[in-house]
Amino acid sequence: MFTRDIGVDLGTANTLVCVRGKGVITREPSVVAYDVRNEAVRAVGTEAKEMIGRTPGSIVAVRPLKDGVIADFDVTAAMLKRFIRQALKGFPFSRVRMVICIPAGVTEVESRAVYDAAKQAGATDIDLIEEPMAAAVGAGLPIWDASGCMIVDIGGGTSEVAVISLGDIVTAQSLRVAGDDLDEAIINYVRKKHNLLIGERTAEHIKIQIGSAKPYENETSLEIKGRNLVDGLPKNVIITSEEVRDAMTDTIYQIIDTIRTTLEKTPPELAADIIDKGITLTGGGALLRGFAELIAEETGMPVTVAANPLDCVVLGTAKRLEPNNGFDNYVFRRGRRFR
Repeated sequence: MFTRDIGVDLGTANTLVCVRGKGVITREPSVVAYDVRNEAVRAVGTEAKEMIGRTPGSIVAVRPLKDGVIADFDVTAAMLKRFIRQALKGFPFSRVRMVICIPAGVTEVESRAVYDAAKQAGATDIDLIEEPMAAAVGAGLPIWDASGCMIVDIGGGTSEVAVISLGDIVTAQSLRVAGDDLDEAIINYVRKKHNLLIGERTAEHIKIQIGSAKPYENETSLEIKGRNLVDGLPKNVIITSEEVRDAMTDTIYQIIDTIRTTLEKTPPELAADIIDKGITLTGGGALLRGFAELIAEETGMPVTVAANPLDCVVLGTAKRLEPNNGFDNYVFRRGRRFR
């Protein structure tokens, strides 16, 4: 009764927190605004994201994770502490048992940094789980069976591709190219083609509104605002769906090539299972128009998007928090080595 079980999807773009018995209680951008004069945290999550590119010199709005790993340790710990405090409302003196997701391709040092940040944030018992495992469980794939399941989790900082059988990862690839790189590609394209400088939030808005991996019916255009690089004055331009697709093509095909490489490394019996079951997409990148169809064309495999792609990873950690969940014999438990 004095312990709270918390699952955390510590993502580059968004952090989701679930509490056992309550479900997902926090869904916030992984952004922290702090005052550089006294290093005090001013805002976390959505409020801090609204400040990106709009703060005075004394306040800095930063994303403390880059490419799926911690880039700023102290800021990450402060962000986790704020999220834990939200999860412990009404239970201020509880011990915190935490499961945190990490990319499959992290190094020992990077995973240690996640563990230490959670410890500094107040967690007493910490377990780390690989994101593809959590995503597959959250998507409802039959990972405990003696057959192959393929999961592709496209987040903000990393794209995780894994083949899972009998509750463990058989082969996996972790690519540090994902949604943030799509945004960066749009920023670079607009700068080169239209001599216009736009920010991350504008690029993300363009991607969501008119971005696609393949041509689609009733393609449209969007008016965007930014700073003219020629005279430095504010300027409006019109950008089309086709332009946005051209901007993102190279990044999209890097992800597809990683999927191909993983399939090449898959044992033949499991590859046969994947032909039958197909590939499951999770993460925010799965919502890009036409992405699933393009992957199906390029790989020859059926591709489906999970029912709730944004929440699959955190829902998988929620399963790990449940008793008799079947994870104990199979799940990646790197956190145990740090105690």
